Amino acid sequence: MAKSKSARAREEYEKRPWLKWYPEGCPTGIEVPSKSIIELFDEAVNRWGNKTAVVFYGKKFKYKELRDLSLRFATALHDLGVKKGDMVAVFLPNCPQFMMAYFGILRLGATVTTVSPLYTPREIEHQLKDSGAKIIVVLDLLYEKVEKVWEKVGLKHVIVTSIAEYLPGTGRLFGRLRGKTFSVEVSKRPGLIQFQGLIKKYSANPPNVEINPEKDIAALPYTGGTTGVPKGAMLTHCNILSLVEEIRQFWTKVEDGKEVSVAVLPFYHIYGQAIIMLMGVLRGGMGIVYSRPDLEEMLSAIDKYGVTLWYGVPTLYKYLVDHPRTKRINWKKIKYCICGADTLHEATRDDWKRLTGVEIFEGYGMTETSGVTHANPEDRNKVGSLGVPLPSTYVGVVNLDTDEFLSPGEPGECVVSGPQIMGGYWKNPEQNKKSYFKAGGRTWFRTGDMVRMDEEGYFFFVERTKDMIKYKGLQVYAKEIEDLLYDHPKIKEAAIIGVPTPDVGERVKAIVVPEPDYRGKLTQEEVLEYCEERLAHYKVPKILEFRGEVPKTDVGKVDHKKLRQELFRLETE
Repeated sequence: MAKSKSARAREEYEKRPWLKWYPEGCPTGIEVPSKSIIELFDEAVNRWGNKTAVVFYGKKFKYKELRDLSLRFATALHDLGVKKGDMVAVFLPNCPQFMMAYFGILRLGATVTTVSPLYTPREIEHQLKDSGAKIIVVLDLLYEKVEKVWEKVGLKHVIVTSIAEYLPGTGRLFGRLRGKTFSVEVSKRPGLIQFQGLIKKYSANPPNVEINPEKDIAALPYTGGTTGVPKGAMLTHCNILSLVEEIRQFWTKVEDGKEVSVAVLPFYHIYGQAIIMLMGVLRGGMGIVYSRPDLEEMLSAIDKYGVTLWYGVPTLYKYLVDHPRTKRINWKKIKYCICGADTLHEATRDDWKRLTGVEIFEGYGMTETSGVTHANPEDRNKVGSLGVPLPSTYVGVVNLDTDEFLSPGEPGECVVSGPQIMGGYWKNPEQNKKSYFKAGGRTWFRTGDMVRMDEEGYFFFVERTKDMIKYKGLQVYAKEIEDLLYDHPKIKEAAIIGVPTPDVGERVKAIVVPEPDYRGKLTQEEVLEYCEERLAHYKVPKILEFRGEVPKTDVGKVDHKKLRQELFRLETE
C-alpha cells in the first residue's frame, strides 16, 4: 500500500536532517538520567564542596553551605508535616532562599510549584487551589498578596523570608542610601513562620526519601500554554535532567566546574530554573544572582567575576544595546550569549554584534518541554533561526486542523517528542487529550506555535497560533507586522493584535511605542504609509494606537493576551 503524503513527510522529519550540524563529539541521543535532581546535587557538592556556588550582591555561598542550609530547611518542612508527593509553593524572586527551599522540598520527595512575583492575589489563589499546596515560602515584600488569599486556599503554614537576611552588611547600607526597601515588618499570626527561625532551629538531618526519577514530579510551574487559563506542567526529575543532559552534550564548550553566569532571569520560570540555576549548580558553576534586573550591576559582574555564560531574553538584549556602558565591557570571555523565551528582532541582534563582537545564539522551548527543544549549534549559528532540535529530540510540522505532517518548508504547528517533554497538565485530562497525539510509534506534543523547517533542518518561528489574525478568511501573522514596525527607525516597540469585527472577522490593530526622540512627533499617517508600502493591503493595520510602553509578561515577551483582555474589557464596559 502506498504511503500517505503525511506519512512520507513524517519520515523526512524522522531522518533528522539537522544531525549533520551537531558540534563534533555531540551524540544524536542521550542516555536518559536514572538519578534524581537531589542525587546529582549531592554529587556536585561532594565534588565542589569548597567552591563558591552563589554570589548574592557580594555575599558568597559555598556548595557545602548551600546544601547544609537546604538540608536544614528540609528537616523543618518534614517537622511541619511535608511528605513525599506533597506540593509546596515558592513565591520568591531570585535569592539564596529560593535555592535552599527548592532543594529542601525536592529532598523530601515533594514537588515545588513556583509562583511568579508579578502575580495578583487572584492568580495566586488559582495556583494554590489548583496545585493543592498548603505551605508557601514567600518574600516579606510579597506577603500582603498571600495574606489576602490565606483563608480562601486553606494554607496551613506561610514561611516568610527577606532579601536582607542574606545581604552583606554593606549591601544593606547601600540599599538604604539608594532608597531601596529590602524588608518590611510582617505581623505575627498563627501559621506564620520565619524562614531564619527554621534554619537556626533544625539540624541538617532530614529523613531519606526514595525518589523515582521517571514518575515523581519535581516541579509544577504554571503556564498559559496555548489557552488562557494557567495550567500546571508536570515535570519529573527525569524530564528536567534529560534537558540538562541534552544541553551538556550540545554545548560542548561549557566545562564542568569552570563556568560563571549572571542569574537575573527568574528562577520561578523554567528558563531560569532549569537552564541557569540547575544546569549551573549540577555542573559546578558559579551563579551571580540578582533579585531584580539592574543593568549596572550585571555589567559590572562581567569583569569582576569573569562571566563566561550570558543568558537573556530579547527585551534584556534591547535594553543593553541602548545602555552606554555595554560597548565598554569586555565580552570576549563569554562563550555563549543565549537568547530564548521570545523571538529576537534583527536590529537588536545586529546592534549587539556590532557593540560587543559576540554572536547571540537563539533557541526555543516551552515550560511544557522543561525549557528547551531547539538551539543553534555553536559552530553554525544560523541567525534568525530557532536552531535545530537537541539530541534525543524529534520535531515535526503538522497541519493545525488535521495533525497531518507537512513537507519541509511548509509552515504549520510545531510538534515535539523527547524525554524532556512533560508528563501532562496537572489534573487536566481534557487538555491533555487535546495536547498529544500518536504517530509513527511516537507521542507528539502540540506546542501551539507555527514554524517551518528549511532544507538544512533548521527551524524558523512563524507565529503563535493564538496570535494569528483572520481577516476576511485570510491569515495575518502578527509577528510579520511587528518585525516590520521594529525596523522603522522611529519605532522602539510594537505589538499587533486582532480586533473582532463582525463584517471581516478581525481587524489588525497596532500598538506602537515611538523612540524617545520621536514621541509626539511620529504620526499615524507616517506609520500607515510605511506599512502600505511594504505589506499586502489586508495586513496593513486598520487601527493604530501610540503608547509609552507595551505590556510584557514576566519574562519580557509582549503580552498579547493582556492586550486582548484590555480590548475585551473596553467592549464590555
